[in-house]
Amino acid sequence: MKTFQTLNLRRNNFIYKPNPPYKIMAKEKATFGAGCFWHIELEFSKLQGVLKAESGYMGGKAMSKVTYEQVCSNTTGHAEVVQVTFDNKKISYSELLKTFWKIHNPTTLNRQGMDIGTQYRSVIFYHNEKQKTQAKNSLKEHQKTLSEKILTKIVKASKFHKAEEYHQKYLLKRGRNTC
Repeated sequence: MKTFQTLNLRRNNFIYKPNPPYKIMAKEKATFGAGCFWHIELEFSKLQGVLKAESGYMGGKAMSKVTYEQVCSNTTGHAEVVQVTFDNKKISYSELLKTFWKIHNPTTLNRQGMDIGTQYRSVIFYHNEKQKTQAKNSLKEHQKTLSEKILTKIVKASKFHKAEEYHQKYLLKRGRNTC
């Protein structure tokens, strides 16, 4: 952990010495697909240490812009995802994985509840090799708790396309906690 303990600033003939130590935030990104992104975004945004949870699209054809209508047409190959920006000093990637397993059914192919289509697939997009390893280990551990086979894919993260503004914080804006 980096600290700044020797910062002295002169202000109006007073020496200002901040109260050390200052912690440097360590931001990371994690991206999950677990059905409709509205519910996923809400659940991750509740976690202490999550700085931002944004609904969007990932995992399809290379495109400069992706829209909800295109994704729902099942022609782009994108999944509805939530990209989580988190402070890894306050919450670990492993804790995010635990939440991921808890908030959806990873044993159904291309569906969650009444939402059916490849855009609703269960997928973990890893941003580095450490995340890839943790995701694979987490899947193996979670599989031990289920009788049905987990169908979640673990895939290298590609370009994140932020969803349209009306999808951001959708449930929160409507005072709801589920779709």
